[in-house]
Amino acid sequence: MKRRGIAFAALCFMLIFTIVQIKATLKLLIRTFYNLMKPSMKNLFFCILTCCLTISLSAQNGSGGNSVSSVVSFIDFQKSLQRPSEALTKNETAIKKQFDEKKLVWPAKYVYIRSFKYDSQLEVWVKNERKDPYKLFKTYKVCALAGTLGPKRMEGDYQVPEGFYYINEFNPKSNYHLSLGLNYPNISDRILSDLNSPGGDIYIHGSCVTVGCIPLTDPMIEELYIVTAHAKNQGQDFIPVHIFPIRFNVKKSVEYLGRITKDDEQLKIFASHLEDAFNYFEKHKQLPVVAVSDKGEYYVNDAPDKKWNEKPEAKPIPKRKNVQHRTRVITGLVESVHTWPKYPGGGEELLKYLDKLGKGMREYLPKNVRKAFVQLEFIVDKDGVPVNFKVLRGGVNDDFSDELISRLEATMATWEPALLNDKPVPKKMVQTVTIEIPEPMEM
Repeated sequence: MKRRGIAFAALCFMLIFTIVQIKATLKLLIRTFYNLMKPSMKNLFFCILTCCLTISLSAQNGSGGNSVSSVVSFIDFQKSLQRPSEALTKNETAIKKQFDEKKLVWPAKYVYIRSFKYDSQLEVWVKNERKDPYKLFKTYKVCALAGTLGPKRMEGDYQVPEGFYYINEFNPKSNYHLSLGLNYPNISDRILSDLNSPGGDIYIHGSCVTVGCIPLTDPMIEELYIVTAHAKNQGQDFIPVHIFPIRFNVKKSVEYLGRITKDDEQLKIFASHLEDAFNYFEKHKQLPVVAVSDKGEYYVNDAPDKKWNEKPEAKPIPKRKNVQHRTRVITGLVESVHTWPKYPGGGEELLKYLDKLGKGMREYLPKNVRKAFVQLEFIVDKDGVPVNFKVLRGGVNDDFSDELISRLEATMATWEPALLNDKPVPKKMVQTVTIEIPEPMEM
């Protein structure tokens, strides 16, 4: 009997050891598989894994098992990832305090995001009951703008989309710290954009640089990531993100949009449908119902008819002969790199430099223009020197563009170059400079 007892104990020990080893091996395989997946597939993988666990547990309970288990929640899954885990540890208590100060319930069950391109703002609205009106939690400053006002219509146009989207990806390993993917192209975009290459990979992300996305600072994207992750954890699988060209209740923004749409009837009509959605939310603090016609046009419920107020523009400034700028013959230019070029001091220092540059260019704006978004293209060469500056969009006239490029050539610092396989390589960059004359203060 004694020998049988020892043999039985040894058998139990071996069985437990085997189960532990299998569990550890499966965990390692799942994590390795997850790390090798494309970002766009990771949320799908998480959903499939959750469903499999749920089915397994249901079968266990149905067969009379008495063991108590729970499916891993979305928040618990995020806590298993390095950057989201660090962001939650660092920020969650502070975010809850901000909610308490505004008499909001934490965590929010429903989140709505809207962004304004011209005004460089991103708002976060929250509520906890479907019938309740949304309440504003916070307004973040968007770091930089790629492109100009108007929708995205093709790959490589560096435009930030405009329209009605939702978050379809939480990317914990973004090249820009953390990021939230948007479902561009949506139904409207697929009709109106380039059929073969409409573009994609549009994110709200950190790092304060952009080539067609919505960039925030790293602390801001951490907060937004946490708030939206908690909403998804509570069942909000489609977190709406509405992107507008302007705030339609700000006079100077409306005037600017009026100027750029004066001779563009299609853009004017497109913007007017976005205004319908803006006005509906302003009135009801609930999301509008948005339909898409077979022509790709947005239509909003209860939208009234309206007319645009147009103002005559000043006469165009005569052009002058272009100034010759420094250029380099670049070899080995690549599209994809392992490490992007870095401005000395990081994204915030780049923003400070661009802000100072914009203020210095105010005197070159024509009399009838108070604000301009200038989209620039340049190359950070493998020695880090920025070269081959070119104005892609938003240059109000040739004198203005020449002066801006001359100042960039004279004052922009040397970057840390892009790296590919640990070797420096030249990389094309696109950046937007905002030049704005402040409104006079009312006395």
